[in-house]
Amino acid sequence: MLRLYRFRHNGTPRYAAEREGRFRLVDGDIFEKFSEGAEVSRDSMDLLPPVSPSKVVCIGLNYKDHAAEQHKALPEEPLIFIKPSTSVIGPGQPIEAPVWAGRVDHEAELGLVIGKTAFKVPAGEAHRHILGLIAVNDVTARELQAKDGQYTRSKGFDTFAPIGPCIAVGLDGKDLQVRAYVNGSLRQDSRTRELIFTIPELVEFVSSVMTLLPGDIISTGTPSGIGPIVPGDQVTVHVEGVGALTNPVVARET
Repeated sequence: MLRLYRFRHNGTPRYAAEREGRFRLVDGDIFEKFSEGAEVSRDSMDLLPPVSPSKVVCIGLNYKDHAAEQHKALPEEPLIFIKPSTSVIGPGQPIEAPVWAGRVDHEAELGLVIGKTAFKVPAGEAHRHILGLIAVNDVTARELQAKDGQYTRSKGFDTFAPIGPCIAVGLDGKDLQVRAYVNGSLRQDSRTRELIFTIPELVEFVSSVMTLLPGDIISTGTPSGIGPIVPGDQVTVHVEGVGALTNPVVARET
């Protein structure tokens, strides 16, 4: 399997391709054609968000157990909302929790990275438009979500969409373990086989509404076990085959 890491190399964003623990610089465009060149050390990598999406399309209530803990009926079709591009951060970057907003939660999710422009894509063709898989933390200001009755403000703050640590190419997302840890303590633990709407179904549905561009992300929903994070915490989203995405939590005063 191939994993693509984006990092700062001599002051410039570059990709490295990892196969069996060996990392090589990528030459070319990961969305078109590329080759693998000189070997680089993982220890020297200052990781960046693996992509710079124009949008992160998130799916609400896509695990049965999460719908139950939220006391909501199972959706008849995918519930979608968008996180802005300005909410995206990479591994190690701090999640800034607004101190005035009340409870802020982690939400561990499997994300998929669009590899080529997708519009009205049938489920059976979805795999042709997916570059790979990624870990996402759909950080949410829970009290604002309840107050507003919709998701834009509560999920759209800067830093509320950590993604990473890499793009896993060639990984089957049908049955992967998705976990969240806070300060090393397990909070969420499920598998993507529990998704209500599958990855191909989500690509078909979302692309019937909007055009998905290379680098855009569909985040497939979170399982039960969501919970609060506070300044001083460290939160990790771990997706089987992708790896661990870890971010500290700090206070945002304004």
